[in-house]
Order: sequence, then structure tokens, then C-alpha cells
Amino acid sequence: MLPITSQAFTKVQSIEGITEYRLTNGLQVLFITDASKPSMTVNMTYRVGSRHEQYGQTGMAHLLEHLVFRGTKDYPDVLQQFSQKGLSANGTTSFDRTNYYASFAADEATLEWYLRWQADTMQHLAISEEDLKKEVDIVLNERDRSQNNPMQVLFERIKATAYQWNNAGIAIIGAPDNLKNMTATDLQAFYHHYYQPDNATLIIAGLIDEEKTIALVDHIFSPIAKPTRQLIERTTQEPVQDGERNIILRQVGNMPFVGVAYRIPSAASPDYTALDMAVNILTDRPSGQLYRTLVQDKKLATNISGFTHTLHDSALAFFGAQLSEGQAVNDSQDALNHIIEHIAEHPFTEAELNRVRTYWLNQWQKLYANTEQLSIGLSEAIAAGDWRLFFLERDYVKASTLAQVQEVASKYFIPSNRTSGQYIPTETISRAPKIEPVDLSKLFEHYKGDNHTVTTEAFDPSPDNIQAKTLRQDLVLNNGVIHYALLPKSSRGNRVYANYRIKFSNLDNLSGQATLSGFAASLITSGTDTLSQQDIQDKIDTLNGSLSYHISANQLVVSLSTTEEHLTELLGFSLDLIQKASYPQKELTNFLAQVKRAIQVNSTEPAAKAAYQINRYLSRFDKNDFRYVQSFEEQLATINTINREKLLSFNRKNFAAGDIDISIVGTFNPDAVLDTLKQKIGTWKKAPEYTYITDPYGEYPAKSFTLQTPDKPNAIFLGRLLLPVQNTDKDFPALLVANHLLGGSEASRLFKSVRADKGLSYSIYSGINASAFEPSAEWTIQAIYSPEKKAEITQTIQQTMADIQQHGFTQEELDSGIASIMNMRALSRTQDNVLSATWLRYLENGRDFNWNKQFEERIKALTLDEVNAAAKKYLKFEQISTAYAGDFEMKK
Repeated sequence: MLPITSQAFTKVQSIEGITEYRLTNGLQVLFITDASKPSMTVNMTYRVGSRHEQYGQTGMAHLLEHLVFRGTKDYPDVLQQFSQKGLSANGTTSFDRTNYYASFAADEATLEWYLRWQADTMQHLAISEEDLKKEVDIVLNERDRSQNNPMQVLFERIKATAYQWNNAGIAIIGAPDNLKNMTATDLQAFYHHYYQPDNATLIIAGLIDEEKTIALVDHIFSPIAKPTRQLIERTTQEPVQDGERNIILRQVGNMPFVGVAYRIPSAASPDYTALDMAVNILTDRPSGQLYRTLVQDKKLATNISGFTHTLHDSALAFFGAQLSEGQAVNDSQDALNHIIEHIAEHPFTEAELNRVRTYWLNQWQKLYANTEQLSIGLSEAIAAGDWRLFFLERDYVKASTLAQVQEVASKYFIPSNRTSGQYIPTETISRAPKIEPVDLSKLFEHYKGDNHTVTTEAFDPSPDNIQAKTLRQDLVLNNGVIHYALLPKSSRGNRVYANYRIKFSNLDNLSGQATLSGFAASLITSGTDTLSQQDIQDKIDTLNGSLSYHISANQLVVSLSTTEEHLTELLGFSLDLIQKASYPQKELTNFLAQVKRAIQVNSTEPAAKAAYQINRYLSRFDKNDFRYVQSFEEQLATINTINREKLLSFNRKNFAAGDIDISIVGTFNPDAVLDTLKQKIGTWKKAPEYTYITDPYGEYPAKSFTLQTPDKPNAIFLGRLLLPVQNTDKDFPALLVANHLLGGSEASRLFKSVRADKGLSYSIYSGINASAFEPSAEWTIQAIYSPEKKAEITQTIQQTMADIQQHGFTQEELDSGIASIMNMRALSRTQDNVLSATWLRYLENGRDFNWNKQFEERIKALTLDEVNAAAKKYLKFEQISTAYAGDFEMKK
């Protein structure tokens, strides 16, 4: 064991399963142990974000995050190494912090390697002008992507108007001119100032031996000297807003949208949590005042939204309303403002507060129960000022009262504190209270938390153990068969994940009913004869659960998650809803309006237009065929034919017994689950006999489409080729690996040539998807890019493919690629929700984890000749059909 330098490593405190240590160089270290699944997550958070940038240097923090992944002298091509080692890794930048995190299957060697990379990054990052130029182009491409979304742009404009002095009003990604004029010297100075141990928090979570990990962290990070420079916290407290502010945004495409924001205290203040409750009450759907008034009663909007956007120094409460074409913007804005700013006219109720509090606490508990998400999510509390805010905010929510929520909403949601997208005249002016900084040291002087502890048992995620521990049999009923795979195991927070599918009917019987089937599934939770949509959501929240329904071909697929104590009740409730769904007219009308709006928006979006064009070209079924790809206009026309009677008829006929698969993974009692299934499904009528709907391979000559999308600064490239391959074929493992080496990871040829070398795209990947039932597969390449780079990105992809066809991959690439695939598959088996989904898939195609093990052995046994032969045989760019969608005329 590595020695611990006692003077260098001090235990500070332990709160609710999180233990804090501090190194003498200032590094804060948090440990979160979780033995329930063999995975690890490491998250390094630096307390630096866009608010720390100086004038003329906006975007510096985010750009530095990109450059970190360029690697150091001792760790070059770090993204490639992440992929090879099976790390699910990323970095993010906000206003107040930058973090770098990775999750991986528990392995001490991988943990040590990643910690050493973090330590090296903290000391030895060297930024070259060449790398800087490439990343600037990538970041500009990333920025262009965000500009495609008018609602996101509107929020940025409102925020910029709300903050006139604080850097919070400046977009994290930075101003284009600042990015283009950035120098490596400036970035290097910024890096040396903020990327230091006394400005960082290291979080290590998962299946860890705390004592050994302490020694490892001490050994790696203690040699880093405490910096001599002094960090000066420069805060600019925004003055109390002195009147309404307003902006107007005009862009081509999409439907109208109005928004309004109010400045509120930071997350450290009890007022922030009370205001968060107020936002949730107002925007709750379908019971919130905004939804009932604007969407249901006055028909001034098709949907509403709301959230609180927390920052270190203050926060924003944001509300928005989506409109359809023809709905009056001014009337909608007036109504939105009036409801928010006249809460006294419609006071909140205890029932409303209890509802949103229950939902909030359930979401908090789900986050706390998920070690990976918790360790990453703590970055937000750290950014707000202190990691313990994660628990304090929960305490504030529990203690919030109706009077408090009503009072703070009335204080801050006033006209003079409003920033919106519409000018609203007012005769009287009032002032919001001055937002004072919170003394965090005093706030936490005697804070101890609630002493909650979590203990879980270790689980071996090997295919052999999963196979051995899973109960897989058939439950035969008088009205059909239920095929089940049940894997009881210890889990953090006693969470359990269930998926089931109800299979019904055949291709001929479902002619012309694809849209109807999808809506019949999506609207199951809209209500029954005795339960409203809100009642159903309240029930799900009470059971600390989540529940969703969707259609996959002629299968109703249901996914749910809850805790052990609530599983059978939520499972039974989900089954009851299927049989009792009544599709209330009010909810149906609102749903159809929302879907229509989404279709109209998509019809102008590059990604949606490209996908439609390619899918339509490669899928030539008759118009009434269940598999037919509808145009946007046809989708809108079909929606107009949907009514409540058709939905009820489809549901009652098809969502029934006969052929059902179910998989459950987590902490639960299998016998209780089987009893519930017998009790609930045993009385159902039978569905029409199920027949698998085929997806036959077809040959289509290569064709290219160029699609103009005005006023969209980010373009999409989409290429697709159909292949006569089944995932049981001899060639498939080699084809899978070949695609991985081509574009399936950050170490792939396409990623390196298009993004890393030339900086043409923020995102490029390729994928292969093959059927388990028939020789039918599709190979896809997709990338985003600036429209003026259309010819260059095409040429780069073509050259990359030509090199592979001519020279193939190398043995080093193959070895690294196979190791990466194995590591990622191992990581996926540690995720209970993934295991449940995988078992459901295996139930349908007659496979199990013995097959999983054998498939992996086939991958590991592949030779370089086999992989190169598969690439040359199948991955032919000259045969692919392509769609380019973007504003190519504007960029000329």
C-alpha cells in the first residue's frame, strides 16, 4: 500500500455518505463509496467559469476545456486513450466552474491512470497556436449549432438583458470575435492562474477502497506545490433592477415563443428554494396556473415551461410559452406576465406545494441514489459555493411553507424585476429587495446533515454471473404467455428498473395505423374515467417512480423505475392504466396541438429534414404500409384524422394479453412480481396474434440531396447505406469493429481527421445497426459543420474512407479498438437500467448472456485481415446516399 503523508492529508468532515478531505496544497477531495455495482466515477471540478473572464476574453474557460483534451506531453491523444480504456468521459463549462469526469468499470489501474492524467493536466498543459486555431473553429461550429434553436437564443438574449454588469449575461461559449482573437499566451496564463489544487475539488465515487484511494490520491497530488499566487474573488453584485426590460428576436422558421425572467437570490438562500417551488407550482402540467390558463382555457399557447437557473452570485427564474402560428404574441405575453406577477389573485394551495415538493424530493433522491450522477452533479453545488448546498437545498425544500413561497414570489415576481421578450408598459414601479451575499462559513458552522448512510452489496457484472443470477422462465396463463427475466440484486437506494413489451397483431391488420398506435401509447397517462392526468402523475411521484409508454413497430413498450417497496404497486398501476386509459378530449386536443407544433418546427430544422429525406428515399413502402415514412405535410394531415374513438378502439383491441416479455433488474422480490403479473394480466382479453413486422433489405443506388434551411447557421451531413447483414452473420463482429475504428469513438479515423486534425466539426460519428431477425442492416455517418465547410468536410470523409479501403487499419488500432469495445460493454453491464433493457431485447430474439459472452469472444478473436476485409466489403462511401442540410446560400 502507498504510504499516507499524514501532514498532507486531513479529514475535514463526513456528511450523509460523503467524506471530505483536504491536502495541504489546498486540493479538496470528496469520497463517495458505493459497493452496489463495480464502477467508478472521478470528477475534477475547478472553480472557474465564464464569470472569471476579462473583457475581450469571453469564451476562454470553455475554450480551455476543449484544449485540455488535446493532451499533454506525457498524455498525448488523451481522447483516444479514454476510448481505449473504456472510459465514458467528458468535460463541461458553466458560469462558475469547469469539470472533467469519467466513469468506468471498477479497476484500480484505470483509476490510477485517470488520476495521474488529472494531476498532469493540472501542471503541464502546453497550448500551441496550432491546436488553439483548430479548437476555435470547433467551438465556433458548436456555437453555430446552438444558434439553430430560436428558443435557446431567446433565453441567451433575455439573460444578457437581465445582467448588465455581471458576466452572467455573457454566453459561456463566448463572443465569436473574442474566440478568433484569442492567443495561446493569454490562455496559458488563465490556465496557470486557475488550474491549481487550491481552486479544485476532486470527487471519487463508486466501488473504492477508501483507505487505499486516499493513499493513491496523496501519492499523486501531494507533490503538486500550493501556488504562491492569491486567488482574488472579484464579484460584481448586480444593482436592483429599476424597470422592465425587453428584447425582440427575429429568425426564420419555427413557431412563436415568449419568455420572461426574474432575478432572484442564489442557491445558498432559503428564498431561492422557495422561489424554485413557486416556479414549479406555476408551470406544473396540467394543473399549474400557467398551463391551465394559457394552454387549456384561453388557447394562447400550446405549451409552457419554467425553471430556475442558479449562479454563484444570484439566479434567474425563467418562464416560457410556446405558441402556434396565428396565436397572438402580445396577448400571450400579457397573460403570461399577469399570472406570474399577480399571484395574490390565485394564491398557491397546500396541495400544489405538496405536489411539487414530492416531485422535487423524489428527483433529489434518484440523483442521490445514482453514484455516477451524484458525483458529477455535485459540481453544481460546488459552483454555487459549497458542496454541502446539495443537502442544504433539500433541507430548505422540506422546510418550505406555503406562506414563505407565496411571500417570496410576490417580492421578486414583479414588473420592475422583469426581463422579457415583449415590451409591456406599466404605470407604477416597485423595487425588488437587494440580493445580499450569503456567509457560507456561518451558514455551515453547525451543519451536520441528517446522518443518512447507504450500504450495498457488491455485484459481479460478468456475463456468467448475470446469466446465473437471472430467473428466466415463462409464466403461462389462460390468456397467453409472459416471458420473464428477473435479476434481483442489491442497488443503491434500493432502486429497481423494469421494462416490458406487449406484442400484438400483424402488418396487414395495422395498415395505415402507425401514427394512431404511437399516440395510443403516448397518451395512456393522459387520464382514465376516474383519474386525471395530474392524478396519474401524482401517483407516480408518490411511488417515487418514473413511467413511460411508447410504440416500437407492433409492440407497446413500457419502462418504469422505482424503489423496492413500491415496485409491485407501480407495476400494477402501469398495467391498470393500459386497460383503463380513456384518452380525455381536453388532453388529446392539447397533445395534438403540441405535436403539430413540433412537426412544424422540425420541418425547418436541418437534422430533421436530412433524416426525413434519407429515410424516405431508402424506404419505399406503400402509403398505407405501417412502415411508410410520411412527409411533414402527411404527418400533419394524419394528425387531423386522430380522434378519441379511434384511440380507444385501438387500445382495447391491441393492448392486451397473449405474448408479453418483461425484464426487471434491481432490489425486488421476484415472487411478488409474478403474483402481480398473474393478478393483473390473468383477466385480460387476448390481443390479435402477434407476427413480427419485417424490415427487409433493399438495394438503392447512391443519391445525394442538398436541402436549404434558411437562417440556420449550423448544417448537417447524413449518409446512410443499407446492407444485407444480420447480427448473427459471420462477418458481423468484424463489421462492428471496423465501424468502431472508422467513426465509433474519439480514437476513430473520422474523429481524428475531421475534428482533431482539421477542426471541421464539433460532432462526427458512424454507426452500424443490424437486425437480429433478418439480413438487414444500416450503416450511418453523421456530422455537424458550418455550411461554408460543406465541400471540405465531404472531401475529408471521402479521403478517410479511401485510405481505409486502400490500406486498411493497423494492428495497433485493432488491439486498442477491441479493448475499448470490451471495456465499454463491461461498463454497460454495471448499469441496472441497461441490463433490464438488454434482457428485454434478448427475450424477444431468444438470446441470453451466454450468447453475449460468446459474441464478445468472437470479437476478441478477430484478426486484422478479417476486420480489414469487412471494411473493404461493406464500408464503401461511393455507395452511400447522403443529405446535406443547412443555409448554404447565406454562407456564400
